[in-house]
Amino acid sequence: MTGPIARTGSTVFPKVSDMSLHPNIDPGLGAALLASPVPLADMSTVRQEDLPDIRAQMNAMRAAMAPVALDERVTIEDRMVPGPEGEPDIRLRIYRRAGQEGAVPGLYWIHGGGMIIGDPEMDDQRMVEYVVQLGCVAVSVDYRLAPEHPHPAPVEDCYAGLVWTAKNAAELGIDPDRLAVGGLSAGGGLAAGTVLLARDRGGPALAFQLLVCPMLDDRNITPSSQEFAEAVVWNRGANLFGWTALLGDAAGSDDVSPYAAPARATDLSGLPPAYIDVGELEVFRDECIDYARRLVQAGVSTEFHLYPGAFHGFDGMIPEAEISRRAAAERVVALRRALLR
Repeated sequence: MTGPIARTGSTVFPKVSDMSLHPNIDPGLGAALLASPVPLADMSTVRQEDLPDIRAQMNAMRAAMAPVALDERVTIEDRMVPGPEGEPDIRLRIYRRAGQEGAVPGLYWIHGGGMIIGDPEMDDQRMVEYVVQLGCVAVSVDYRLAPEHPHPAPVEDCYAGLVWTAKNAAELGIDPDRLAVGGLSAGGGLAAGTVLLARDRGGPALAFQLLVCPMLDDRNITPSSQEFAEAVVWNRGANLFGWTALLGDAAGSDDVSPYAAPARATDLSGLPPAYIDVGELEVFRDECIDYARRLVQAGVSTEFHLYPGAFHGFDGMIPEAEISRRAAAERVVALRRALLR
């Protein structure tokens, strides 16, 4: 990130209005960024010991914002369920239509946050919209975060929550034959890793994987991973920090599990159909392109979207932009095609 900065505690918050934007940025996104009063956290300069303060500041910023207007047609329930064997229970946040009857499709969701921040509540509005638009049940997992809980804790939590969801599909009102896994950013990478675990451990059976700008490759050797040393959201330095928090000294080495970094998987066959999208102006661009290509070559039906002029997480940050509305609509179309059959 560039431009003047303001420090709050240990976190660096650049002013969006003073940033130098990429010349290829989508005009609608660029105009909204320059008009935005909301600062962004530059994680590239952060130390691991700063994370508790960063999380607290981000929670405070979110609490100070106008509350999300959730749809009263959707009920939200938090439930503690068994975690991985020998590990703590995990929280699942369950979204259902009020008065739901019969079995409907299920979407098991994994939030983003670079492996180091975030919780299910950050995606409340997204999940509510999916439930309303698709008539599905959504289940979002509150997995443990790095660096306090390095790999394999996050992906094992995600897998344990998926197993519980599948086993309890009847109680939840989910049709087990129409269960998808999805996630955004780090959550997209964890979704891909969870899907690999489900294949390799013999279940649960999955109908679809929705990978939104997924974080897939710890090696940081693609052109885009090197190009975006400066970015609106999640630049190269932040990505190196996130992977190091998850993997420690193993990050970038030959000793990394494909369940942590799915781009490492040598065999992508036998996976459920996939949808992947990513922005042109982000670190993850090339690893997402490569993963989609390899899925297709492995015989996995795959839809891929590269959004021109878009930065990481653009649709969540500026949902009113035309390109954001288009991206959100395309995901719903893909989920509807995969699950409403």
